[in-house]
Amino acid sequence: MTYRPHGQHLVAGRRTGSHQRFESRTVTGPAHSFCNGGAEEIDSAVRAAEAAFSAYGQSTRAQRASFLEAIAEAIEARAEDLTTTVMSETGLPQARVEGERGRTTGQLRMFAAHIRDGAYLDFRRDEALTERTPPRPELRLCMRPLGPVGVFGASNFPLAFSTAGGDTASALAAGCPVVVKGHPAHPATGELVAEAINEARVACGLPDGVFSFIQSADRAAGEALVTHPLVQAIGFTGSLRGGRALFDLCASREEPIPFFGELGSVNPVFVLEAAQRARGAAIARDWAASLVMGVGQFCTNPGVVVLQEGEAAEAFIAEAAAALSQVAPQTMLTADIATSFKTGVDALSAAGGTVVCRAATPEDRQAAPALLRTQADRFLAEPHLAEEVFGPLGLVVTVSSREEMKTVAEGLRGQLTCTLQLDQGDHDQAQDLVPVLERKAGRLLVNGYPTGVEVCDAMVHGGPYPASTNFGATSVGSLAIRRFLRPVCYQNMPEDLLPQDARTAS
Repeated sequence: MTYRPHGQHLVAGRRTGSHQRFESRTVTGPAHSFCNGGAEEIDSAVRAAEAAFSAYGQSTRAQRASFLEAIAEAIEARAEDLTTTVMSETGLPQARVEGERGRTTGQLRMFAAHIRDGAYLDFRRDEALTERTPPRPELRLCMRPLGPVGVFGASNFPLAFSTAGGDTASALAAGCPVVVKGHPAHPATGELVAEAINEARVACGLPDGVFSFIQSADRAAGEALVTHPLVQAIGFTGSLRGGRALFDLCASREEPIPFFGELGSVNPVFVLEAAQRARGAAIARDWAASLVMGVGQFCTNPGVVVLQEGEAAEAFIAEAAAALSQVAPQTMLTADIATSFKTGVDALSAAGGTVVCRAATPEDRQAAPALLRTQADRFLAEPHLAEEVFGPLGLVVTVSSREEMKTVAEGLRGQLTCTLQLDQGDHDQAQDLVPVLERKAGRLLVNGYPTGVEVCDAMVHGGPYPASTNFGATSVGSLAIRRFLRPVCYQNMPEDLLPQDARTAS
């Protein structure tokens, strides 16, 4: 690794230290020491963000678009250092890192184009009706930024969901200053990206407090961020347990704020009868391949598949087991994630999941695929079987009838995705399932697999709880900007007092 981290925070454009420190835990290369921030550093960063909001919240869409594009360019200028740094800290392969970097810069540029267009402002105007009884005043509506936003870096996407990820990009696009709490699994990566953002901020002449980055390896900084009275919203991607704790803190504040958390999903795949008979073996192989992609460390990992019991189901299970058994143990993002995966497999087995295949792992930070099976009645009766286990774990749920498959669908908690594998002869059954599944998930797929989330206008990456804490929002796609805006109505407001985006000439 050619980049040598300085190990400090970046608060309002300045590198700052703190007394406590923590060591990174790398896969390859030397570990480094990083400052461990807490309430004091968070307070400085948030107060700077609030001070910057008066100017940044009134900046033009063109200014913010140029800023986002400058961030993308600064990240690309660090491409080589980023690749080696991410690989060292996470064990991710080069192709994955480079692809994720492209997604990160791509979504920054997408939001730049999105705000230049201006349609996201949902501008509305009702002319004054002075002759009406009673008279109607002139009314204009325009979406406006919330204020300082706190963002938590994610462990599984060190670039696309972290320091300059979708939460940061959409909040900056909206006109909100951002304070990022970096993830301790990849602190050098976070530092590098933070430096890129700050370089772009300076080049664009924006206030110091528009962006800050706090390193932290414990809960103090995160709790301080969500409870700070000047923070107006939180973006989070992580575990159900950690996210729910932060959500509760946001709700218990004297002034509650929205917590946009993406927490957990098993992303069930329903294999319908005709498709199962015609191409069950191919579906089994493709499902297994999706299951182990990235060592199963995607929030859209298809962890549950639902099948009609019988010979076709047994053939499906055998085919999937054969495919998974050929996958060697792989390095996970952190040792803690690897430990949690192994504990999770044990927990599902104890809850009633029968192990079909499970290989041993030679190293603590590695994981090998595991396949379990259970029946629908057991799955519905034991909530633990429907909980996400982060990693390459698949659970097959067999049902006795179409009606029982629908009952399984009705019993699901909120999901990011639900998938239907179907052929032409399955449309009647699918029509029965779709109204159920669209209440359960933010994205419904047919004859595909949910791993791989396209960054575009129509994407929804969210869903009913516990998939996310706000089912009316998405953390991926251009609609993500709506999380950090609120509608303001201006009544009889003189033109020169209106924000630029609400003026007739805008």
